[in-house]
Amino acid sequence: MRTPGTPPKHFSMLRGFHLADFFTLGNAACGVAAVLLSMLYMGSQSLDHFYAAAAMAPAALIFDVLDGRIARWRRQHSPLGRELDSLADVISFGVAPAALAFAAGMRGGWDAAALAYFVCCGVSRLARYNVTAESLAEGADKVAYFEGTPIPTSVLLSAVLAFAAWQGRIGDALYWGEMAIGPWHFHPLALLFVLSGTLMISKTLRIPKL
Repeated sequence: MRTPGTPPKHFSMLRGFHLADFFTLGNAACGVAAVLLSMLYMGSQSLDHFYAAAAMAPAALIFDVLDGRIARWRRQHSPLGRELDSLADVISFGVAPAALAFAAGMRGGWDAAALAYFVCCGVSRLARYNVTAESLAEGADKVAYFEGTPIPTSVLLSAVLAFAAWQGRIGDALYWGEMAIGPWHFHPLALLFVLSGTLMISKTLRIPKL
């Protein structure tokens, strides 16, 4: 503990992190890597970059699972850890899948609106979880169920896009084609992101937390 009146040491915030928090940061790093690799693919058009971006989703999920298990094992839950987890999830399971979809060819105006809706739903879902987690736990050590689908379920969207790339169905060959609606273009595949976002913010859908 720091003596009152003495200046804080360098990296004092990091020294206060628990082991689980570093796994949470690993989750965030995977999300950032996915975004950067998606941008790299748009410049190179190399499928290796696209596959690597998609592979960051399951890698982030592994870190996300491990940080929770380590926190429970070491009994080191904290408000900071919960906030870190939510921020990392926004990047890895919200922004990163949207960036991958954009790189895959969903670049119309309506596509952008759908992807923005998806990310906003993810942010809203995590904010609601943080606010209601204590009441949902009902005195137990962890939350008994999720209201709405957890944001890491978006790893399935990254898997769909990776499969589409493997089949050569990205870019102009994206599944279900493209249509013009008013001034903007729209790819019906973006509806998967709309559906995912809508399920995340559902109040009536309850999923038991294992």
